[in-house]
Amino acid sequence: MRFSFWPNPRSNYEDTKTLARHAEATGYDGIWLADHFMPDEDELIPIHESWMTMAALSRDVPRLRIGTLVTGNTYRHPAVLAKMTATLDNLNDGRTVLGVGAGWQLNEHEAYGIDYGTAGSRLRMLDEACQIFKGLFQNDYFDFDGEFYQLKRAPLEPKPKQAKLPLMVGGGGEKVTLKIVAKWADEWNVWGDVQILKDKMAVLDKHCDSLGRDPAEIERSAVALLFLSDDEAYLERIRSIDLPSPAIIGTVNEVRDIVAAYQEAGVHELIIPDFTLGKLIGADQKKQDLMEQFIKDVATVAAQ
Repeated sequence: MRFSFWPNPRSNYEDTKTLARHAEATGYDGIWLADHFMPDEDELIPIHESWMTMAALSRDVPRLRIGTLVTGNTYRHPAVLAKMTATLDNLNDGRTVLGVGAGWQLNEHEAYGIDYGTAGSRLRMLDEACQIFKGLFQNDYFDFDGEFYQLKRAPLEPKPKQAKLPLMVGGGGEKVTLKIVAKWADEWNVWGDVQILKDKMAVLDKHCDSLGRDPAEIERSAVALLFLSDDEAYLERIRSIDLPSPAIIGTVNEVRDIVAAYQEAGVHELIIPDFTLGKLIGADQKKQDLMEQFIKDVATVAAQ
C-alpha cells in the first residue's frame, strides 16, 4: 500500500516545497496537487497553477511520484494536456501520474470564461479526453472525431518516459464516472471512508465485468482527512462535528486499524491532505510532526 501527501493548494511554493521534501525524507510515496486557479469562495487567496508547480517540484523533490488530484478536463484541451504530461514525465524521469476529472467548480469557469456545460456534457468530454490521452501516448499519429474534440494525424513526441504512464480518473459517480474509470483508467481515486470505498469498488468491478475488463488492472486510491492525536477529548470533539469530507479520526492504534481496513478492502494508495494537520513551519512544527508520526507510526506498521 502506498501513502501519499496532498499539500494545501493555498500554500505558497516555498511551503509546498518544504512539505514535499519532508514527505520525501520521511518515506511517503507521492505528492498530489489540486488543479484550481482560484478558491471556491469569493476571496482573493493566492493559488499557484498545478502543472507549473509540479514542474518545479520535479526539480526540487527527486524521488516521489507526482500527480494532479485531479486536473479539470474542461480547463485544457486534452491533446495539449497530453503534451504537458509527456513533457513533465521526461523532465522528472518517469514519475508523473495524469489525474483527470470532469470538473466541478462553477465559479472558476464563470470567472475565466470557460464553458461549464452540463454534468452530462462534462462527463462525455472526459470520456473523449481519456481516449485521446491513450491514443496519443500509444501511437505515432492519432486521429479522433468526437462530439467535442477532433484530431487529425496528431503526433506526440517525445512519448512519456514511462512505457505506460498511469491515467488516474477521479470521482465517485456510479452510473457514468465509474464506467469511464472501467473503460480507460489505470488508477481511480475517490474521497471516502472504508465503507464508501467498498461500495464504490463493487460498482466499479461490475462495470469492468460488463466491459470485459479485469478489475485487477485498476489500482484504487482514497483520500480522507486525518485527525491523529492522543488527546481523547480533542478526538471526541472532532467526532461530534459534521465534517464536510470523510475522515480518519483516532489515536495511533485506532488509525492503524482504520488504515488496515482500507488495505483489506483493496485500497492501493491512501492520500492524506494537509488541511487538518495544523500550522506549517517555524516555531510550531505540528504539521510536519503529524506527517512524520503518521508515516512512521501508522504507515510503516501497515506495510509490514
